[in-house]
Amino acid sequence: MARTPPRTTILHHLVLTLCVLSGQNTSSLASTAAIDEFLGCLSADIPSRLIQTPATPSYSALLLSTARNLRYILPDTSKPLGIIAATEHAHVQTTVCCGRRHGVRVRVRSGGHDYEGLSYASVHLNKHKEPFAVLDLAALRAIHVDPARAEAWVESGATLGELYYAVGSASCSLGFPAGSCPTVGIGGHLSGGGFGSLARKYGLSADNVLDALVVDADGRLMNRSTMGEDLFWAIRGGGGESFGVVLSWKVRLVPVPETVTVFSIIRSRNQSAIELITKWQEMAPASPQDLYLRVLVLNQQANFQALFLGRCGDLHRLMQYRFPELGMTEQNCQEVSWVQSTVFFGFSATSIPLKQLLNRSSNPRYYLKVKSDHVQEPIPKDVWESIWTAWLEKPEAALLMLDPYGGLMSSISPSETPFPHRQGNLYQLQYYSVWYENGTAAAEKRMSWVRGLYKEMEPYVSNNPRAVYVNYRDLDLGTNELDGNVTSYEKARVSWGHKYFKGNFKRLAAVKTMVDPHDFFRNEQSIPPLPAAAKMIP
Repeated sequence: MARTPPRTTILHHLVLTLCVLSGQNTSSLASTAAIDEFLGCLSADIPSRLIQTPATPSYSALLLSTARNLRYILPDTSKPLGIIAATEHAHVQTTVCCGRRHGVRVRVRSGGHDYEGLSYASVHLNKHKEPFAVLDLAALRAIHVDPARAEAWVESGATLGELYYAVGSASCSLGFPAGSCPTVGIGGHLSGGGFGSLARKYGLSADNVLDALVVDADGRLMNRSTMGEDLFWAIRGGGGESFGVVLSWKVRLVPVPETVTVFSIIRSRNQSAIELITKWQEMAPASPQDLYLRVLVLNQQANFQALFLGRCGDLHRLMQYRFPELGMTEQNCQEVSWVQSTVFFGFSATSIPLKQLLNRSSNPRYYLKVKSDHVQEPIPKDVWESIWTAWLEKPEAALLMLDPYGGLMSSISPSETPFPHRQGNLYQLQYYSVWYENGTAAAEKRMSWVRGLYKEMEPYVSNNPRAVYVNYRDLDLGTNELDGNVTSYEKARVSWGHKYFKGNFKRLAAVKTMVDPHDFFRNEQSIPPLPAAAKMIP
């Protein structure tokens, strides 16, 4: 099977020559003439049908194709001056080089699931009037699975569902640790870390990346050996959009039983839901690595969902020993293949055909606001009682998602990858509000609920910093400001950088300084380069 990345072309050398001849023009904002020149530069090497602008008929459809959060396609949101639907790696190189030459920033979209829409829109940096284009990688979605080596190459435009389907088709005893939503793009998921139901057994997606193919700010195409270990470290959890464009990833596939077990058990408040959540906080993170048991709290009910890497009888005995209060019986079990378990977590049912994993439009567009926390000490029962009464009984109450850590997650050093949230965390908590009504009144009501509960939870979650997983992007934490012509390191560190990355933030900024010192790849929460003074401090 393929052991090198797909779609390398002879155009790479021609494109790199363009970059060398182009130099850079990122010190000033692009004029109207420069934007026209940028589009002309693109059209020299990219077919016109792949370049959409607001003046072309397919622009809106392409912009909306994977724009999941409707909050960021409203009229007051700054939209891209062009969208490049790359079908070749050389198209990516051309876009980067043309952007550098003509002062047009480039944002990268793989699946469009960025919680704050940063892969296709700009809000907070718009005051600087920075024009930007979007590189849409949806067509770069090839997957090559090598079951004999337990490895796969997957392009960034593929979705988690497509990768799961490909792995399940190639082997009944291999899986890949990643998230539960099948329409999430590989590129964003892996570059931010990638948490999912196998994390307690095998770590994050990023912990299982073996190699990658990257286009840097100079348009160079590099793999692990040519990019160096510092950049390879940074793209596995530091957000790939800050350092270049990750085209494809070589990942390690992990062994799974041919039969695994899932269950979903719903309990209401009068069925001891609060007592069960209180007990779950200590039970789930301390469970054997083969068990992942999360809690979804919605409509005043707690849904306990499990994946067990084994048979129903063994899971039943484990639950009777560790969590008898839940009342799980063997009738609650469903024994399925690992790939079918991804359908269970993606669609809350195992009866849905596996091919639904390939449906890239299975998630409708919606308005969304999410905040998140890490919990390091069990929250007392009386606090859960108060939360339930004061917040979860409101009509605008959103979904709470409680995902357990522990297992292998606690054994990996916080500096192994940029993702630092390892030992000492019991679980991750999301406040996840989705709504479909138009208008500011609905938005304000929903977002006020999320922000209000987040404020209420401050005494009971991590602090110094109040830690956040970067794939659960939250612009409420703060946004970048310019210091001269580059992003301010200190302002980013204080407002959001330390919360996402803790002690890894400075190393990420040092990598940024090496690979993109002029800050070409930037957005509202991109990694800034180090200031000159900070470079001298060990």
